[in-house]
Formats: sequence, structure tokens, C-alpha cells
Amino acid sequence: MGKIAVVGGGAAGMIAAIFAARNGNHVEVFEKNEKLGKKLYITGKGRCNLTNSCEMEELLEAVVTNKKFLYSSFYGFTNEETMDFFRGIGLRMKTERGGRVFPESDHSSDVIRVLSEEMKRLGVRVRLHTAVRRIVEKDGRFSALYLADGTKVEADACIIATGGNSYQTTGSDGDGYRFARELGHSVTSIRPALVPLETKEAFVKDLQGLSLRNTAITILDGRKILYEDFGEMLFTHYGVSGPMILSASSFIGKKLEERTLKLRIDLKPALTPEQLDARILRDFEENQNRQFKNTLSKLLPSKLIPVVVELSRIQPEKKIHEITKEERLRLTALLKGMEITITGLRGFNEAIITQGGVAVREMNPATMESKLVGNLYFAGEVLDLDATTGGFNLQIAWSTGNAAGSCAFTE
Repeated sequence: MGKIAVVGGGAAGMIAAIFAARNGNHVEVFEKNEKLGKKLYITGKGRCNLTNSCEMEELLEAVVTNKKFLYSSFYGFTNEETMDFFRGIGLRMKTERGGRVFPESDHSSDVIRVLSEEMKRLGVRVRLHTAVRRIVEKDGRFSALYLADGTKVEADACIIATGGNSYQTTGSDGDGYRFARELGHSVTSIRPALVPLETKEAFVKDLQGLSLRNTAITILDGRKILYEDFGEMLFTHYGVSGPMILSASSFIGKKLEERTLKLRIDLKPALTPEQLDARILRDFEENQNRQFKNTLSKLLPSKLIPVVVELSRIQPEKKIHEITKEERLRLTALLKGMEITITGLRGFNEAIITQGGVAVREMNPATMESKLVGNLYFAGEVLDLDATTGGFNLQIAWSTGNAAGSCAFTE
């Protein structure tokens, strides 16, 4: 039986503590906040999308950064095993579209509650309002940690599960990166991910609050396609958001640091350009004597009409029978490819996760133990790992937390 110190009481930290305690270790969790799982509480808009029920291939496909590193931990603690684990500690779950798994109650607090109760049952000591200031090693192995009040805490192993840099009000302020660097580890450049995008065009503000469903997007760097998706998006006062946009942000963040990109929106993806032109022609034939600005209500949401009219460069008051074929084809092309300039990502306080972190090449993928410092482990978002939306990022937390907790001080 060893003594394991877990730094951080979020998703990865709590599950690591549970598996370390199930191995017969004495476990202490150090959490600087007033409660456990503060970020977990707000995930999935407070509903907590805790994993995804898809096949393992799809689970790995959803990983954006360092998917090969996750093979061992994902297969060591799969999404099915994650659900079995939560059932075993008393959580009832349900599966929604896209394989998203939520607590049956729709309350993230139930996820935190069952984890907390299991920790208590196993005798895990939780120390709230307790910030760790420094983690030290001796002769290449973890030695002790020092708390903010100067107290020295010795342990046989330490698991760093401090989270990333997103939602800093929940305590994810980059402490883990500092600990890692001080212990000789590399930290890749970090940026917000699963975050809304800022755009250049003034007309986007006029569309604020408009949600588009069944829409296709393409994000381009010149002629090169960086990302394509189909689904839902939302216009905001600063740019664009919604599920498709959040997922896109994880794939384009690095490029956006270098230059602006183009977002192309297909407002009618179910129709080919020819089919859409035929549809517009039918509408025009029914409205021969009406003004152009008054003939698009069957085709577009009302908020979008003035913007499309302006971008089409067709005079708003022009009678339909006066519109040329060239103008009509220009309108068709616009509806199939409305372009907006993406200028940047929103900040960390709006980011669901952090992209970048402690370099995984310095970790053992099966155990999450540092290759540089013995008996030092990392788990969760502090590592350079991230995925798209749908429960995949929490699965990374559960799987890496399980690996670290199960393997910590097993000699």
C-alpha cells in the first residue's frame, strides 16, 4: 500500500483517485476550489455529456491531437467500460442522438455526486481550498509536493490532473503546465479549442441570434479545404458559433494564428446548383411583378433576406421580371457558397477545452507515467490531447485517469 497524491479534483483527478484507492493505496486529492468537479458541473450546458457510445474506431477518429498515443488507454478503459463503471457506482444514464451519453437526470451534479460518494467509500481524503504550489523530484523520482501555505506533503507517487487553460474561473489556470516545465517536461503551445470563431464582415452582426440547421460549411485556406461539416451553426455579435463551428475550431486554430481563413456556407446543401436555380426560377415565375426583396421568404429565414439581397448585388426594388439570368445565377451561387472571413478564435473563457499541453512523447501511453520523472503521472486535459464534441474529451479524461490511477505505485 502506497500513498498517492492527486493534484486536481476534476474528471481525470477523481477517476484516478478512485482506481488508485481500489488498488489499496492511501489517496489524497488536493483541489484548490471549494468543491470537486467545478468544470464538470458546467459541461454539456450543465447536463454533462460524459462519453459516447460509438464503436472504438469512431472514438479514436474523433481525437484531433495525438490519437495514436490514446490507443493503450482507450482500449484499457473503453467507453463501454466507462459506462459500466458509472452504472456500478449508481449513475443511471441515457443515450441521445450521435451516441452522446448523459446522466438520466440531465444533471451534471449527479456525475460529480456518484464519483464523490465512491471516493468517500474508498477512504480517499479530499482536501478542498488546498492549492499546490510546487512539485519536486529527487534522484529522478517524484519526492514531495508543497502547498501554498508552505506545508510539505510526501507521497510515493503523484498524479497531475490539473486541467487545461479553458474556463479559468473553474480553476484551470495552467498550473499543471508550470509544474510540468519545472520538472523538465516540454509543453506544446496552447490555444482555445471547441470555441466560437470571430469574423470580419459587418453584416454578421445583423444576423446575431440566427440559427441555421441542415447547413453545410467548408473552411478554406486559399483553395485548400481545411474542414467540412454538415449540421447546425449560429450567428453571434462577434462571428459564428454552434456545434459545427466549435468542432471546426479544433482543426483550424493553428492556421488562424498565421492568417485569416474563408468560411463558405452552403445554405441549401440538399439541392445541386441546377436544382436550386430551377427552384428560384419557379418562385420568380410566381412573383413576376413583385420586388426582389419581397420574394425570398419561402427560401430563407427572414433575418437572412436583407443580407442575401445586399450580397447578391441585385437592386432590392427591382421587379422580378426584370432580373437577368446572370443575376439569378449569381443569387444561386451565393446561396450555395456564402463567404465569410474568419479572423480568429474566441478566448479561453469561451473555450470548452484547451488544445496543446504537456508533450505526450514524454509519457508512457499505457500508464501515463512520465518518462523523465519516476512515479509522476499526468492525466486529462493537462496533456496535449483533444477531440471534437460529443463526449470524446471526457472519455480522454476517464481513460487517461484510469491508466494513471491503476498504475500509480504498483511496485
